[in-house]
Amino acid sequence: MSLSRRSAVPRLAITLLLALAGLPIAAPALAGPEPGDPAPDFRLQDQAGAWHALGDYRGQWLVLYFYPKDGTPGCTTQACELRDNIFAFRRAGAVIVGISVDDVAAHRRFADEHHLPFTILADADQQASRAYGVIGGLLGLLGFAQRDTFIIDPQGRIAAHFAKVDPKGHSERVLKALVEAQARARAATG
Repeated sequence: MSLSRRSAVPRLAITLLLALAGLPIAAPALAGPEPGDPAPDFRLQDQAGAWHALGDYRGQWLVLYFYPKDGTPGCTTQACELRDNIFAFRRAGAVIVGISVDDVAAHRRFADEHHLPFTILADADQQASRAYGVIGGLLGLLGFAQRDTFIIDPQGRIAAHFAKVDPKGHSERVLKALVEAQARARAATG
């Protein structure tokens, strides 16, 4: 066995152990939309089985957040902080929508358990996650969504993108960026 092959074996073992523990493994960055680009369209079911598309949010500010897996500590922290800040987002005129590759039933349990007052969408076929460039987990093979957030303006364009975020305190950072994006939009139409 060559030296490079021996050094790859421990890395593979560590990666597999992390994956088996349910922890997402970072993948190489995929091409996703940048601020100013049109937001990729999607059509996905929510935790109640209703269908949603990006066009349903036209004319509104949208906070679209991707997360790895229902019920994990980081995802629960992120969702609960957004839940606890929902009135501030509503005052700012924004709708919050979460997306992960979990199925509708998992989303229903997660939303019910944590009393989430916003929509979470099931992207089981990973089309939306891939379109937004956020698919991750063991070089993309396990297909977890990375923890990324997009602020989408009322015209359907990306106003801000937070990549691979820390869930703790993220809600406040997104709210601040939302208010700043809205101020820039008002100044531009001024």
